[in-house]
Amino acid sequence: MLMRTDPFRELDRLAQQVMGPGTWTRPSPMPMDAYREGDEYVVAFDLPGVGPDAIDIDVERNMLTVKAERRPVAKADDVQMELSERPLGVFSRQIVLADTLDTERIQADYEAGVLTLRIPIAERAKPRKIAIGVGAGRKEISG
Repeated sequence: MLMRTDPFRELDRLAQQVMGPGTWTRPSPMPMDAYREGDEYVVAFDLPGVGPDAIDIDVERNMLTVKAERRPVAKADDVQMELSERPLGVFSRQIVLADTLDTERIQADYEAGVLTLRIPIAERAKPRKIAIGVGAGRKEISG
């Protein structure tokens, strides 16, 4: 699986802390893990505090895009915030998927703040044996 790397990821994280939350035009990155498990690739995104209805997953050709938005929790008028460290705003991640993956059968599950995508390997990309045919019309040359 091919993935777009971001050498400035740590710089983006620091900039997010200084500049504030991500927006739809400038989303913040979200942490993820990717690994192969049997005949499928698994990609897990950390999205704690994000409801499933605030997650958007798109695939266009071989580009997988995941966007999510964490909104502030509604508070009563008499609540005074003492500390706020959890990032709010829009988070996004794009991954370039290899041609060997079946983007038509991606499965998405969301549990305990983790979005897990399972992407099967396409049948055409799996190893297979090729049968060798024996020619029916062999001729012997006598001399």
